[in-house]
Amino acid sequence: MYDQLLNLISTKIVLTDQDKELCQKYFRPVLFPKNCIIEEEGKVPKYLYFVLSGFMRLFYYNNFGDEVTTHINCPPGFFTSYSNFINQTKSNENVECITECELLRIAKIDLDSLLQNSAAFKDFSLWVFEQSLTYNENRSKDLATLTAEERYNKLIENYPEIIHNVPLQYIASFLGMNPKSLSRIRKQIIK
Repeated sequence: MYDQLLNLISTKIVLTDQDKELCQKYFRPVLFPKNCIIEEEGKVPKYLYFVLSGFMRLFYYNNFGDEVTTHINCPPGFFTSYSNFINQTKSNENVECITECELLRIAKIDLDSLLQNSAAFKDFSLWVFEQSLTYNENRSKDLATLTAEERYNKLIENYPEIIHNVPLQYIASFLGMNPKSLSRIRKQIIK
């Protein structure tokens, strides 16, 4: 169960047997059903999740009561309302399992202990932070500079499994368009 996480970390950082033991001590396996909200807006996120399998999304409700999807994962990887989790502040977003999800989760206090007791995990967490910053900068740039069709094409090129596992209304919201526009784009691409 921990192999995916340890293998991912090992591609960037050398892990000792003690590091691996600490990982298994602090990360707890959990399984959630489809359409389950596991972190609610208005509350401090309790956990950082490592996605072994399944698809999750981060979303909030806008002023009109519509759901706005801000992030969709592709396993494996980490997932939560990051800044709220790290700063232990109330989130305005929900974390939802779109499909059944097999996860490893770690509480903030345990993450802090892990980082204090393992230089390897501290180095890896810095790498994860850098990747997250890069991803968010690129996403902001894409939303500002690419057409809706270009954003969709980039998504299916980089993450084709999302198209087969995530409802179109979530994909449309994530790409900054309404579902009708996404349907039109998909029809044009099929022709």
